[in-house]
Amino acid sequence: MNIAIFGSCVSRDTCEYFPDAKVLDYVARQSVTSLLSPHGLADSRADRLDSAFQRRMVVSDLEGSGAERVTNHAEDLDLVLIDLVDERRGYWRFPDGTSMTNSLEVESCGAASQASDLGAELVEFGTDEHFENWSRGFELLLETLSAAGLQDKVLLLDIEWASAFDGSPHPTPGFAMQIGRRWRKIQRGLRISARRYSNGGGVRNALDSLVHVKPTETEEYADRAVTANAAYQRYRRFAGSRVPLKVTRLSEELRIGPDHKWGPQPFHYRDSDYRSIVQSVENLIVERG
Repeated sequence: MNIAIFGSCVSRDTCEYFPDAKVLDYVARQSVTSLLSPHGLADSRADRLDSAFQRRMVVSDLEGSGAERVTNHAEDLDLVLIDLVDERRGYWRFPDGTSMTNSLEVESCGAASQASDLGAELVEFGTDEHFENWSRGFELLLETLSAAGLQDKVLLLDIEWASAFDGSPHPTPGFAMQIGRRWRKIQRGLRISARRYSNGGGVRNALDSLVHVKPTETEEYADRAVTANAAYQRYRRFAGSRVPLKVTRLSEELRIGPDHKWGPQPFHYRDSDYRSIVQSVENLIVERG
């Protein structure tokens, strides 16, 4: 099965669980807003990136060539996977109206700092301005794919972020969750305070550790997932209304994979989650012939 991706590691990692998948092109770190009015390479700092993959992704974003890269393989493609995770960091809007995705690579090579110096403003994911321009960019992506005859091969991976690690229950947001977290925070604070006091830290140091208790890694991931999933809702609804084929997984159905090769993140899942997603994709393909 020949596949092209316009999305993130969610799609790329999923492809590794297809028995016969070959990824012909992987368009990553690119918001669909870059298809509308890409900033161009005039003041690019992509050459500062060590990874050829990272340089290629940043250059593609600045050129707005993501959709074209997919359609270049139109005759050979069996499936085009789309997911929305790489939209999460927003995009830079320059004074001339052009844009650049605020990817980690753009930040690490200094292009984000340079954009700010040039008067660009960061349009954050979830804002009305971001959603409006993202909607236009998403429709342009679908129009470009349809013009290349790929409209029946596009599939949306509508996958929420996982809020818990494998083996842990899904946290239910609400009053009970907050009370439980506060109680666990108090317990951690008491343990840390007692340990510092017994090690000669003094009363003031012990009391300070009781007041300033950091959230656990598990709590941080849960908070990130809850916030992201809430912000994604209208994006998911919009994309899902325009892409006939989609596979959906809600947060409570997923878990963070602690042994994921790229490390634990709310969008890095268990092996069983990827296998389940692949099975759903294959079922859709069979149903649609």
